[in-house]
Amino acid sequence: MANFIASDPRQPMLLPVDLREWVPSDDLSHFVLAAVERVSLDRFRINGRGSGSAQYHPRMMLALLIYCYANGVFGSRRIERATYRDLGARYITADRHPDHDTICKFRRENFDAVAESFLQVLLLARELKLLRVGLVSVDGTQVRANASKRRSIRYDRAKALVAQLESDIAELLAQAERADSEGAVEGQSLPAGLARREKLKAQLDAACARLEGEAKARAKRERSSYERKVAARAARSGRRKGKKIQPPKETPAGKEQTNLTDPDSGLMRKNKRSSYRQAYNAQCVVDASGSQLIVGNRVSRCASDRNELVSDIEAVPEAVGCPHTVLADNGYASGREVAAVESGSVRGRRMDVLVAVGSEDRRRRYDFRPPAAPKAKARTVPPWVEAMRAKLDSDAGRAQYRLRQQTVEPVFGIIKQVLGFRQFTLCGHSKVQGEWQLVSLAYNCKRLHRLAMAAAG
Repeated sequence: MANFIASDPRQPMLLPVDLREWVPSDDLSHFVLAAVERVSLDRFRINGRGSGSAQYHPRMMLALLIYCYANGVFGSRRIERATYRDLGARYITADRHPDHDTICKFRRENFDAVAESFLQVLLLARELKLLRVGLVSVDGTQVRANASKRRSIRYDRAKALVAQLESDIAELLAQAERADSEGAVEGQSLPAGLARREKLKAQLDAACARLEGEAKARAKRERSSYERKVAARAARSGRRKGKKIQPPKETPAGKEQTNLTDPDSGLMRKNKRSSYRQAYNAQCVVDASGSQLIVGNRVSRCASDRNELVSDIEAVPEAVGCPHTVLADNGYASGREVAAVESGSVRGRRMDVLVAVGSEDRRRRYDFRPPAAPKAKARTVPPWVEAMRAKLDSDAGRAQYRLRQQTVEPVFGIIKQVLGFRQFTLCGHSKVQGEWQLVSLAYNCKRLHRLAMAAAG
């Protein structure tokens, strides 16, 4: 007769459960708890008066967020469910179960603590001799915003819809007055339709005002450049004056767009063969010396990486160190940005920059695509591009630049494919920036925990 081990789920336990016996000693939860202990309580937003109901400890809440993000759990309701189903999350919370509203509120209000924890984890990696900020790789990836591109609208179309809504609202008000005077029952359904139209009109008015404000700010920034060009044109004589310089426009163009759900996001696409989507441009600075830790991160509202190099380098915390060599793909090939980094204008230190100045996807020997048509006229190559090409053609430059694809690209692959983070859950640039830092912190904890285990074992 078969012999089975008794397994009755209804059998009560004789002694209280010790969660430490259920979680392995090398589990990520232990490392996350140790990391958040380095964060001062002053960086959290807490109720210091002690009034009202007792609050969950902020370090426990931060550790719960980091652990869940590192395991691909991002929504507040899923995080709440994890405190019941995941042993690591249950161990971190000491068998407590904060509800999803509490988790969501804590995440929105404590991005300063997330930034401090991000710095402390990097300092911990440096203390463990696992991080050397010298050679870094820079790249960006598009992450979907918590908004639909169907909610994007052009300025001219918004103006036309506002006029149409004003007419419809006036007609509904007149219809409601007639129904009231006649005592008709049909007039009771009018307030709901009227409220929907008034709400949409308010959103469109805010969108138009936002685009107009951005146009005025842009015109103010371009005013000095316009005056300089006008003065230079006036100094020339005869036909050498050239065309008349047009002043910057303080009104938005009709094709300018904004999104009604998340105005800070933009329509972006990966390449010419991809479709547009509402997204942000998430930037990362990764240690290319071996650890593959994210040492700097930020979120850009611009789809192009052309003007992001200086800001990315400045995103690296000064307490961690300053890189001496920067690797970037051809999306960062801007002479002004490269010159600023190499001249020492960033952090007061000269850095060597290796940026591709041509297409990285060179044609294969047996390429399926037809050959490109020859260009009719050769373009003038700037001197800095010639110097960069010479640097990349050298053996040392080629060996260093080869590390770019091996370091920063896998980081985005892990974040998107392994962790499953492909869309922000919050709206607004400041909140999205905080969430991207939380994602970077979760990745760093997961990566540093693995490096520490490998070094110890």
